[in-house]
Amino acid sequence: MVKREIVLPSPREEVWEALTDPERLEDWFANEVELDLREGGDATFRWSNGEERHATVTEVEPERRLVFEWDEDGEVEFTLDDDADGTRLTVVETVPAWTMALDIQASALARV
Repeated sequence: MVKREIVLPSPREEVWEALTDPERLEDWFANEVELDLREGGDATFRWSNGEERHATVTEVEPERRLVFEWDEDGEVEFTLDDDADGTRLTVVETVPAWTMALDIQASALARV
């Protein structure tokens, strides 16, 4: 299990959108994203190298919490909290696919 906290210099609404809007996810995580943002909804992430991963959304609390369960194995949990400097994003994952992508997104948001 990997737990990571990042403070992003953006309001919680914007961070939530970056995590849940397929077009925004395509900007920083995968090349093609399909996401049914409801409990039990399907998520598919495709990359240009041909990799494809599938997940099921297991929890959604808008602008606060999102949990995916990967079909292969593992889970990723996002929790958003207000912070004096923006939004504190806590990511807990049993398979660390998001960690490097979140570092890239944090860098991009810091430049805005």
